[in-house]
Order: sequence, then structure tokens, then C-alpha cells
Amino acid sequence: MSALNAVAGSYVERNPVVVITASPTTENRVTIAQTGVLFHHSTGNLNTDRNIFANVTVAAEILSNKDDALQQIDQALVAAITHRRPIYLEAYQNVWGEECPVPQGQLSPQIVPSQADSLKAMLSVALGRLSKAQRPVILLGVEIARFGLQSDVRELLECSGLPYTTTTLGKTVISEEFGRFIGTYADGASIPATDEYVTKADCILALGTILTDDYLNMLENQFEQMIVVDVESARIGYQHYQNIQLAEFISTLNQNISKACQYPRQDIALPLLPARRPIDPTSLKESLDYQHFFDIFYDHLIEFNLRDSTHLILGESSSLYQAARLTGLPQDSFIANAAWGSLGHETGCAAGVSYASDKRAMVVAGDGGFMMMCQALSTIQRYQRNAVVFVMSNEVYAIEQSFVDICAFTPDGNFAPFDELPTWQYQELAQAYGMQGYKAKTGQELWNILSDINSHPEQPALVEVVIPKHDLAPAMAGLVESITGNTVEQCKEGCKPK
Repeated sequence: MSALNAVAGSYVERNPVVVITASPTTENRVTIAQTGVLFHHSTGNLNTDRNIFANVTVAAEILSNKDDALQQIDQALVAAITHRRPIYLEAYQNVWGEECPVPQGQLSPQIVPSQADSLKAMLSVALGRLSKAQRPVILLGVEIARFGLQSDVRELLECSGLPYTTTTLGKTVISEEFGRFIGTYADGASIPATDEYVTKADCILALGTILTDDYLNMLENQFEQMIVVDVESARIGYQHYQNIQLAEFISTLNQNISKACQYPRQDIALPLLPARRPIDPTSLKESLDYQHFFDIFYDHLIEFNLRDSTHLILGESSSLYQAARLTGLPQDSFIANAAWGSLGHETGCAAGVSYASDKRAMVVAGDGGFMMMCQALSTIQRYQRNAVVFVMSNEVYAIEQSFVDICAFTPDGNFAPFDELPTWQYQELAQAYGMQGYKAKTGQELWNILSDINSHPEQPALVEVVIPKHDLAPAMAGLVESITGNTVEQCKEGCKPK
């Protein structure tokens, strides 16, 4: 059951995880029926685990005998690779050791082609809207990466000349240095120029997106202006189209646009994104806040040419929204649990990512989430994964507090008691797990720590980043204002939040 949260997140965000577990033997089940004995880890209903996981998987199988097991396993695996979602396999304990025939052939996803007339109709309307739009934008989502469509999307961008953005979950589905990138879009948490451009877009082509409540303003105010195609649905405005396959839609759209004389578009003015400025040495003496941390952190990655060798992993915290404002990141370098939003996901994620890639996992965690999953450091240290975990230590659930009462972030503001966190000794915690611990209060201390970490590329580390309690990340402040209309500035002027 402890795996349920991770599997649910994998279901929502389309990661094909395979859950394998065991249950009582055939003989055990006879005993249970005859005596009513309750086995450990059981509710008494031996189908409970399977029934629970059936809600967050695309196949949930109980393997009760060796004769059917092979077909059940293969069917479940095909479902996993077809939908890019988890499956659940529960075997009777006595089935585990049974011999079975060697699997033959290779499993492939079951691709259902688009319905031809439906695809033709949708493409006709979509092409018409795109050609007439004065301020179009392509919004890319995580399904582009999950289904391996990056090269098709790059072709679309090249032949269309249209500007593009991504969702937070889909950030870095392609390289952010590829052409007409206008920054990641996350409503008010976006770079202001990105937010302004997308909010005023007259045609939004959303491909492979998972649109959470972070995009509710877009869905409420620009629903009619959207062309949306994902793995499960397709629509233009309020008109839905049945049986449209995402990959086929993109490839056919490319074919049509490449033949159209008005493409690539040269008439679209892009928003002016903030230019990166090297760190001012005098600013290194200043205390850290969210903006200052990410300025120094990213400047260090650039100066030491570390972007291509780093996975940046973000948890559900203020840092997620602030990090989403970074630009120029390589393909597949940004990892976040941005749809499911499980607190503490990022530290455990670093262990898994480090096994899947030679790149170094750099985690930026909120202290609240980290406190829920700090034991993942034990796994990181035990198996000598070279992950580095930065804990943004402001001792408050800042996201929750900002929506409860943003006035807490004024200099004399008071926090709700349920949003305050205890003080932890992070360096001692690192020592307890057997890894190197650091503490950064100023920009210079952070720079020195980053340099030391870089000089020990094989070693894991835990870094406490001391952030003032009353500092609200600029991206988080923007998101709160876009949703609630409340700002810290209003509080300073004596206005009560709405």
C-alpha cells in the first residue's frame, strides 16, 4: 500500500510503472475459508489490494496459476506501453516458483489509427484557425516526451515558425534553446512577458498536455481559442472530434503546413524575455531568498557548463514555480511531479533518476515536503548515488499560507499555526545518513558550496538553504494574484485579502 501514492502519480502523469506483489497461496486460501483466520497485511478480503490498484492502473491482474499467467502478464505489459501508465501484477505465492514457457517475440503497443474523416475535418478547421491567428502559440505537454514525439514537434516548430511554450510538467520536452521558445507557461507563475503573451493569444495549439488547475484561468477564459489534442481527446473550441491519434495528428499537420506558402510565419512578434545577467560579485554578500538562490544556482550551472550533465528535480513547493521561470535548459533535464503534486516526491525521485541516467540529480525541495520523505537519503547514500538535495528552509508551508492569507508575507505578518514547520538541524541529519551536509545563508556561501559539490562529482550531499520566512517566491506571488487577486503589496497598504 505504501506504493499506492507513487503509482497514482504515475497514472496521472503517464509513467508505465510495473507493480509486482504476492498474496497467499492456494492452500492458504483454503485455510482462510475454513477457519476465518486473518493474515497479516490483509483486510480479510483477498481482492482488496487488486481492487484498490485497479483505480490507478490500466491493468490489474491476479496470477493464480501458471497456465494463464503468461497471457495475463503480456496483456498487462502491452497495456502499459500502449497507454504509458502503470500495471499491477499480484501472484499467488505458490505460482512464483512455477516454470513457464520462454516468452516468444516482442511486445508492441496497440496503436489505433485515427478515424480518417474525423482527422480530415479537424485538420481543416485547425489549419484555418492557425493561418488566420495574429497571436498564435503552441503549448507542449509531457505526453510529447512520454510517447517519443519530440522529433515530430521539432519539425512542426521549424516548418510553422510559431512560438511555443510548455506546461510546467512538460518543461524541457524539447530543448529550450530550440528556436522560438517564449518561456514555460504556468498562469501567473510564468515570466510576466510569457504570461502576457499567452493570455492574449488568439489561437493556442495544445499538444500532449495535461491541464491541471494551474491552467484553470486559461480553460475558463480561452477555451474557445484552444486547439487541444492529447492521447485521450481532441477538440477545437467546444467542438470535439472522435478517434484522433496524437502522433498522427502532428505528422499530418506537419505535412500540410510544410506545403502552405504562408509558413514558416515571420510576422509574429515574440515576447521579450529577461536577459540573463552574470552574478554581480557584490550581491554574493547578500542573504539568500528564492530569486537570489536560483540566480546563483543557474549561473553556476552555466559557468561550469553543467546544464547538459544535470537533471533538475523539483518538488511541489514554491521552488517548482520559481524554477519553471528558468530558460535555456536542455531536453529532458527538468523533472517535476507537477500534476499529481505529491509532497516529498523529489528526494525519492532523485534515487530513481540516478539509476536511469548518468546525469547528476540536483533536487530543490521545500522543507515541508522534504520532512515527509527525508528517509530517501538513506537509499541515496547506501547506493552512493551522487544526488544533491537543496532544502529551501523557510520553516513554513508557503503555498498553503499564501492562499490562506498572503498578508503573512509582510514583514510583521503572522502565519497560521498549521502552516508553520519545526526547526531541523540538516547538517546533523546529513551526518546521520552518512553524507556531506552544508548550510548556506548568503550568496557567497552558496557559491562556495556549489563549487565544492562540483569538485566531488561522485558524492551525494544535503544542503540547507536558509530562506527568510516572510520571503514569498516571485513566481508564487504571481500565481496567487492570478487566482485570488490578492497581493502582498495590498496587505502593506492596509487592504484586506479577498
